[in-house]
Amino acid sequence: MLKPQVYQSYSSKTLLPLQKPFLNGTGPFSLPVASRLSSFNKTCKNVKVGFFSTNIEAALSFTQKAVGVKATVTVKQTVTGSLANLGISRGLDDIQDLLGRTLLLELVSTDLDPKTGLEKERIKGYARQVSKEDEEVKYEAKIEVPADFGEIGAVVVENEHHKEMFVQDIVLDGLKNGPVNVNCVSWVHSKYDNPQKRVFFTDKSYLPSETPSGLKKLRRGELELLRGDGQGERKSFDRIYDYDVYNDLGDPDNDLSKKRPILGGKEFPYPRRCRTGRPQCDTDPISEKRTTILPYVPRDEVFSDVKLLTFSTNYLYCLLHGMIPSLESAIVDPNVGFPSLAAIEELFNEGINLPLQGKGFLKSVMPRLIKTITDGGDSVLRFETPPTVHKDKLFWYRDEEFARQTLAGCNPYGIRLVTEWPLKSKLDPKVYGPAESAITKDLIERQIKGYMTVDKAIKEKKLFILDYHDWLLPYVQKVRELEGTTLYGSRTLFFLNPDETLRPLAIELTRPPMDGKPQWKEVYTPSWNSTDVWLWRLAKAHVLAHDSYHHQLVSDWLRTHCCTEPYILAANRQLSEMHPIYRLLHPHFRYTMETNALGRQFLINADGIIESSFTPSKYSMELNSLAYDQEWRFDNQGLPADLISRGMATEDPTAPHGLRLAIKDYPFANDGLILWDAIKQWISEYVTYYYPKASLVESDEELQAWWTEVRTVGHIDKKDEPWWPVLKTPQDLIDTLTTIVWVCSGHHASVNFGQYAYAGYFPNRPTIARTKMPTEDSTEEEWKFFLDNPEAVLLECFPSQMQAARVMAVWDVLSSHSPDEEYIGEKVEPSWAENPVIKAAFERFNGKLKELGRIVDERNADTNLKNRRGAGIVPYEFLKPFSEPGVTGKGVPNSISI
Repeated sequence: MLKPQVYQSYSSKTLLPLQKPFLNGTGPFSLPVASRLSSFNKTCKNVKVGFFSTNIEAALSFTQKAVGVKATVTVKQTVTGSLANLGISRGLDDIQDLLGRTLLLELVSTDLDPKTGLEKERIKGYARQVSKEDEEVKYEAKIEVPADFGEIGAVVVENEHHKEMFVQDIVLDGLKNGPVNVNCVSWVHSKYDNPQKRVFFTDKSYLPSETPSGLKKLRRGELELLRGDGQGERKSFDRIYDYDVYNDLGDPDNDLSKKRPILGGKEFPYPRRCRTGRPQCDTDPISEKRTTILPYVPRDEVFSDVKLLTFSTNYLYCLLHGMIPSLESAIVDPNVGFPSLAAIEELFNEGINLPLQGKGFLKSVMPRLIKTITDGGDSVLRFETPPTVHKDKLFWYRDEEFARQTLAGCNPYGIRLVTEWPLKSKLDPKVYGPAESAITKDLIERQIKGYMTVDKAIKEKKLFILDYHDWLLPYVQKVRELEGTTLYGSRTLFFLNPDETLRPLAIELTRPPMDGKPQWKEVYTPSWNSTDVWLWRLAKAHVLAHDSYHHQLVSDWLRTHCCTEPYILAANRQLSEMHPIYRLLHPHFRYTMETNALGRQFLINADGIIESSFTPSKYSMELNSLAYDQEWRFDNQGLPADLISRGMATEDPTAPHGLRLAIKDYPFANDGLILWDAIKQWISEYVTYYYPKASLVESDEELQAWWTEVRTVGHIDKKDEPWWPVLKTPQDLIDTLTTIVWVCSGHHASVNFGQYAYAGYFPNRPTIARTKMPTEDSTEEEWKFFLDNPEAVLLECFPSQMQAARVMAVWDVLSSHSPDEEYIGEKVEPSWAENPVIKAAFERFNGKLKELGRIVDERNADTNLKNRRGAGIVPYEFLKPFSEPGVTGKGVPNSISI
């Protein structure tokens, strides 16, 4: 076979200086957006190719009859790309399009050359632009494929433009056995940025042992490229997945007070994040320098244009760099609280005047928040009324609602069954004081008015607790040394009523021995005299601040975002794109790394939203490490295991889902178990298809390497724990994958998309308690002030105006679905659709999720279910699978996408 020759009609050298790089695309100029620069995705070894003309047909000489194949490449136009395609490079790229030399395609056979035993020579052809409609540009190449070439297993792509382009898919028509589909959905870098060509495998999945001989080397080479060499700073167009500790939360070079400990290691155990390779700080050589842009994530992990323009990045960027600085200007004293409860309502009615710059742009980005633009006047920040307030303005006052939200609110992971009495601390009494709780049997039995004894209540599973005592107590003294906040260890006890609702019985707040004073602890109960009523409300404010922190930093950030990132890193490093398990998991990893990068940059960083607005302040992430060290274990992350570990369920083969719930009307658990079973059934059918024999799991070297790396690298600080599952059988794999998919979908949805509904009115879930209880070592003057002005004391304990407005705005964006959200079970992946057996299994999965939506509606209409139906109660819809865009309080996305 003759090798093609190359004769280029232009020089590859640039005679004039190019503008700064932009993202590539085709189309008219559009609105500017902040985005990342050009990049590349999964790559292969560079092969030098030549052609003797600019004709799109591959110039080949065959000794036998060839098959004419039409390759159609769909490129998605992007707004960012349209902006980027300006300047001199635009002109050069237009010439390439006119010459029909936009994309070089190389077809790869699944067979080796029988004569040489090497990869068959690739069949090559240039694709030219043939159409442009709306968001899509079509390119076509006519390629003559020898009859003995064999099945096509991959397409290698080289982008001849000077800017990257987003390739949606490639379809090869004209082959004997029908079209070959190649789902790309990936950025293809310019060859001028990186000479490495891109490899896209067809939609057919293969276990490593089944890999066609012609693709084995390519499969191995792709994974090697994705792992990188662990050296140098990552560029925005890189596709390298590597690990690092959390050493980028502080900013000591800017301010030494912003130095923060490294999370990850013996002192502060923590999962690992994606390595960026940024230089170390000048003032702290173990910390990584901060960046003014988002930290690096591999190119295909970045938000789409739809999400970028209409949602997260611009929204959050404008929020933090436009609106919040304006808030700081409008609210002169950042520590001032609200003068009255009525003033809090003005956030939803009157709003706050903001001296915004670029007000028209900000309103377009944040229409829910920036409500009014007046000619020559200030913008107005006015919050949407949360549905909870809309239904019942006094919902946050009611004790029954306080209790109900432990089962149907935005943190259903805190409540647990009381199994022992008396309640005792496991901390060292020499350091933290007497271990036994001040909540006594007599006190509880008085509260339940002789209904039953404490012993009987425990035996019949009637007592439940929010227990943040031992977790928080070690940090009480440290936090109290900071201004504007305070902390206690806390326990909150509940009793299960006959109608399956919970009743709060008591709150215990504890301060350890400190400053020469002995341990202080006090118990508060619901009461009928005014002083104790107000003390109870203040105690609830402290507990709610503790639960808000647990919700945001443990139930949400740690257990979903943070612990999932190692699964993603290991999957991309060890599982080929053609691996069926990679293709199963990939939709559930969409946008998570970019979301986590946003979190590190703006939310959990030194003096970020969390530190400036939550009770533990600068110790927030240290406490997060403590929670990971003491509480997190993979085998308890699945829903059934989590419920059992908290005493909220017991195994029972005769009960629905094989579990008997301790509280029958537990909306989160009831809806979640249906979703869990549907996920598990879908994954079971998928796994058993690809692993019909148990031995195939243990012999799958990519699968074993992935799971080993998750444990020994991504979660290295827990690598020796005995509870890690071992992948020996298909059932082991099913259980592990079901847990991961649940965490990315149902778990995250249940704690994320109700944040604005329940925390948007901050008295219901304050993020910080700024003052100690009036009964703790108060002066006569302080006690008198409390008696004369109890509402003022409560308002002073609540977040300041600045803190409240800041977190309410963040909850608004975090509770919102992007217009391009992908919901679990809604859309079949191309590789699944390729296989009739897998496609049929997915359709059954989709049907079960639609049925779940109907069941949720029926349950919310059932007046016997008091925890989800009643006067002023917002229906429980967090696990209703599908939703429209926006802040809806329902919808389960495939992935942790915000």
